[in-house]
Amino acid sequence: MPGYNRGCPESPLFTWSHSTLSEIFLPPDALSLDRIRRVLVIKLRNLGDVLLAAPVVSVLKSHGSHLEVDALVYADTADMLRGHPDLTHLHLVDRNWKRLGAVQRFGREAQLLSRLRERRYDLLVHLTEHVRGIWLARLLRPAFSVAPDLRPARYYRKSFTHRYPVIGGNRRHTVEINLDALRRLGIYPSAGERGLSYAVDAAAHAAVEKALAQHGLAPRAFILVHPGSRWFFKCWPPDRVAAMCNALVRGGARVALVSGPDAVEKQLLAEVTRRLDVSLPTFAGTFSLKELGALIARARLFVGMDSAPMHIAAAMGTPTVALFGPSGDIEWGPWQVPRRVVTSAHTCRPCGRDGCGGGKRSECLEVIAPQQVLDAIRSLLEETG
Repeated sequence: MPGYNRGCPESPLFTWSHSTLSEIFLPPDALSLDRIRRVLVIKLRNLGDVLLAAPVVSVLKSHGSHLEVDALVYADTADMLRGHPDLTHLHLVDRNWKRLGAVQRFGREAQLLSRLRERRYDLLVHLTEHVRGIWLARLLRPAFSVAPDLRPARYYRKSFTHRYPVIGGNRRHTVEINLDALRRLGIYPSAGERGLSYAVDAAAHAAVEKALAQHGLAPRAFILVHPGSRWFFKCWPPDRVAAMCNALVRGGARVALVSGPDAVEKQLLAEVTRRLDVSLPTFAGTFSLKELGALIARARLFVGMDSAPMHIAAAMGTPTVALFGPSGDIEWGPWQVPRRVVTSAHTCRPCGRDGCGGGKRSECLEVIAPQQVLDAIRSLLEETG
C-alpha cells in the first residue's frame, strides 16, 4: 500500500533522535538526574574489579555535570580509582578492621558511617551483592538505590528502589554488567563513554622514566611481560613464559619482565628468569600500582594473564596479549584496546574453578604452546604498526 511505511520505525525515512529515544525507550521508573545531587558508587571487590567499575563514575558525570560522585572501595584497591577526574570523594574500608578488637572495629565503622551520612546521598549504586551495600542502603536512606538482582531474599530486594538483572556465564563483559546498573535507571552510555580511566601522577611517571633509562629501554620500544596473577591457577607455567621470551629476544625484540610485590609472584618471576638464555631487565615487585601503570603505558605491547595489570594495560591503551584459562575471556578480557586473547580448546573452559579439580593447576593454561602466544604477539604488532 502506498505510504504504508511512512513514519514507521522500519522505514528508511524514519530517524531516531536522541530526544525520541529518551522519551520512548525508558524504564517507567527511570530517574531524572536533575533530582540527584550526590551519588555513592560501591564496589567492594579486588583490584581489577574496581578498575572495571571506573566507567560508572565517568558516565554518571557525563550525563549529569552537576553531580558529585563518590566511591566506596577496599583500601588496598584505592589506587584503581584514586585520581579519577570525575570522582569527588573516595571512601575506604580496610579489610584489616576485622582483625581489630570489637571496640576498635566498631569505632572505625562508626567513623566511616558518619562520613558517609554527612554527604547526604540521593543515589546509591551498589555493584555487587555485598552485605555492606544492603545495610548502607538502609542506614544512609538515599532517595534512590540500585543493586544487582542476585539475592532472592525479601530483605535484600526491599533494600533497593531499583534492581538490575545480571547476565553471567561469560556472555557479557564486566564493564557492561556494571553499566547495566545505570541503564536500569534510564542512563544509557554511548560507546565512547565506556572506556576505562586510570590516573597516573607525575611522580610515578618520573620514577619509571628513571628505571627505564637505567636499563636502556626506550618508550614504546619493548615488550612487557607480566607472568603473575594474584591467583596462581591463572598463571602460565614459567618454562613456557621463558621459552616465549627467549624466542622474542632471538627475533630481535627488547623484552622486560615485571611482577607485583607478592612473594608468590616474585617466586614465579624468579623461576622464569632462571630459565632464560639471556639476562633481561626485570622489575620484581619494584613498582607501586601507579608506577606499574606508567611502566605499562611506555611498553610497545603487554603480555600477561587475567589479572589487574592486564586491566591496567587496557586502561593505558597499551596493546595487550592475554592468556585465559579457567576464567571467562568475554567477561574479563582486555577492554576497548587492541588485543589478542589466547586460550585452549578445552570444552570445559571457562569453568571458573581454582584449577582442575580444585588442584590449583589449570590444564587449559598449561597446554598453551609458546608458539601460539608468539603468533598472537606478531599479529598484534603488525596490526598496531
